[in-house]
Amino acid sequence: MCGPSLLWRPIIALATGSMVFAAAGAQQRPPATYTVVIDKMAFGATPRGAHVGDTIIWVNHDLFRHTATAADHSFNVDLPSGKSAPTVLTRAGTVPFSCTFHPGMKGALNVAPGQDRGS
Repeated sequence: MCGPSLLWRPIIALATGSMVFAAAGAQQRPPATYTVVIDKMAFGATPRGAHVGDTIIWVNHDLFRHTATAADHSFNVDLPSGKSAPTVLTRAGTVPFSCTFHPGMKGALNVAPGQDRGS
C-alpha cells in the first residue's frame, strides 16, 4: 500500500509542469500586422517593434505602380495603383527596401527575432 505522500507526487508534478508551460507561453505574443503606405512617390513610416513572423501590409495610394523590394531578396511585393499586398517578415536585422520602378524610393525595416518578444 502507498502512503498518502506518494499518491500526491504525480499530481504536484503535473500541476507544477502546467504552471511552467503557462508561464513560458505568456511571454510570447501572436504575430502583429503593420501597414506601410506609399503616397506621393514615398514610402510612409515603417513600424517600430516589428519581429520575424509579423506581417507588413503595403498600401499604394499613388497613381503609379510600385514595388516594395528587399535588398536581401526576402520579399518583393508588386503594388499596382490603389492596391495593397501583405508580406511576412522572415529575417531579423535591418532590411533595406526600395521600389524597383523608382529607385529613389527607399526605406528600411528594423526586424527583431520573433521567438521571445518579452512583455
